[in-house]
Amino acid sequence: MFNLKDELIVIFTSLLPISELRGAIPLAIFKFKFPLWKAFILSIIGNTIPVIFLIFFLEIIERGFSRIKFLKKIFDSLKKRALKRKKIYEKYEIFGIYIFVAIPLPFTGAWTGCLLSYLLKLNPLKAFISIFFGIITAGLVVSLIITVGIKFGILTGILFGILFLFILNLLTR
Repeated sequence: MFNLKDELIVIFTSLLPISELRGAIPLAIFKFKFPLWKAFILSIIGNTIPVIFLIFFLEIIERGFSRIKFLKKIFDSLKKRALKRKKIYEKYEIFGIYIFVAIPLPFTGAWTGCLLSYLLKLNPLKAFISIFFGIITAGLVVSLIITVGIKFGILTGILFGILFLFILNLLTR
């Protein structure tokens, strides 16, 4: 019988706000010995699932959290952290969100990208497209760093980034 346990662990890891696909791809490759294509696809799927809900329902989530003191405190803390970066991304809007999500560093990812796009009051569909392309780019960078090394991975990520910025520009006109 086919066992999906390992696949679900990878998807769940990429769902989480701290690890996202930056943690899920290495987990899939090194722990579960998945081929790169499988690790990449599962991680993209898992990292995109929360974006769908966050990008379209973050206002409702914020209202719900504001009714519970400790949840309000957590959300306000996250907002404060995201607002530190707000001025940088206000200028570039969806392109800034894309770059922010595409760079695979701690606290730069899809979850924070959703929060930033909410705080900037960006069009949810455009923000989703931007974040999705950022997820794909981050996944490519992480995958390439793991398989071919950091220099080639970053260089290729930059090239894909330029390509996705061009595509994003066409899609958001």
